Amino acid sequence: MLFKYTGITHTGKSVSGTIEATDRNEAIGKLKSRTIYYKKITEYTPSLLSRIRLVKKEKIKPALLSTLSRDLAVYLNAGISIVNAIRLASSQYADNKKLSSFLSSIATFLDEGKSFSVALESQKVYDLPLFYRQSIKVSEDGGILAEVLEELSKFLKEQERVTKQISSAMAYPIFIMLVSVLMISFMMVIVVPKITSIFAQMNEELPPITQFVIGISDFLTAYWHLLLILLVMIVALFKGITGTNKNARYMVDLMVLKIPFFGKTVEVSELARFSYMTSVLLRSGLPFVQAINLSSRILKNLVIADIFQHAADRVVEGERLSSSLNSADYRLQRSFVQAIALGEETSEVQSILANLSNLYFEENRDRIGIFLSLLEPIMMLVVGGAVGFIIASMLLPIFSLNIG
Repeated sequence: MLFKYTGITHTGKSVSGTIEATDRNEAIGKLKSRTIYYKKITEYTPSLLSRIRLVKKEKIKPALLSTLSRDLAVYLNAGISIVNAIRLASSQYADNKKLSSFLSSIATFLDEGKSFSVALESQKVYDLPLFYRQSIKVSEDGGILAEVLEELSKFLKEQERVTKQISSAMAYPIFIMLVSVLMISFMMVIVVPKITSIFAQMNEELPPITQFVIGISDFLTAYWHLLLILLVMIVALFKGITGTNKNARYMVDLMVLKIPFFGKTVEVSELARFSYMTSVLLRSGLPFVQAINLSSRILKNLVIADIFQHAADRVVEGERLSSSLNSADYRLQRSFVQAIALGEETSEVQSILANLSNLYFEENRDRIGIFLSLLEPIMMLVVGGAVGFIIASMLLPIFSLNIG
């Protein structure tokens, strides 16, 4: 059961929130153990919207998880126990009700004697990434929780930084694209039909280029609403199929990898993520095969994820990872496979993967920077060409008339 409470701490600070317990007396006992003196405690009945949200836990933002992991690592390195570290973090993020509820739930499970990893699995507030939960479990068993939390924080921060870089860099080109589409649509639906009425009075045969533009304008004017509905349906159908059908998503991901430049960028990004997480898990003491399996689950491209998962199965049978990767249907970068082979020969797979992750992250930063710097002028050229084509097609009959 969930109980809602208001009260004060031993320092006199007013607090409020929710707490899980089997009954009211247990909830009161849990509050007392956390030195919270309640003023009011009642059974919490969530709204319909909240109940819907509870069916599927909300995914925590990577930036928030990164910051929280870093703070917990700092507390643990200072000699504070995980229980007190969670409570300190809870008071620090008191303004964020969702996160505060998440941390309170974790603290409750810890008070019951559960481990941190079990508490993360048991809480019902946030859906944490599988690799994060497994990393915590392994690091807890190995006594290196603080170190792994710090590494996870760096990884999540790097991923968030790359995402923000792409989003901010794409903002202006997307704005230009939207404005351009609106401008071209306005010309085709409003301007061209008005000029067409003038051509109708000339009783002259129009040039093919002008007839082509007028035909497109007439089609868009008559069916624009149907085209809009069709576009929405196609997008929804595509998302539905790729979201539920693994084979369809696999084919889409395979086609993405074969796109010039963009496919290479996706592959390098996935290899960087895999290398970094595998090196962290190996340093945490996780067995090699399990580290490969867990790291493959953070990959977004299903083709590459499947390659590593099948490779892990073959490693269990005694085959080397590099040999398994070489025999895959889709061949990963030769330099990556050779580096893995070198690491297996020298028993330095963990350090080589860490170096590869840094190398690939840097390579992708440069690659994305070049792509975005080229994207804007290319878009301007395409849009300018489209507008120029429309204008030229409308002016050509007038020039022909004047020449004649």
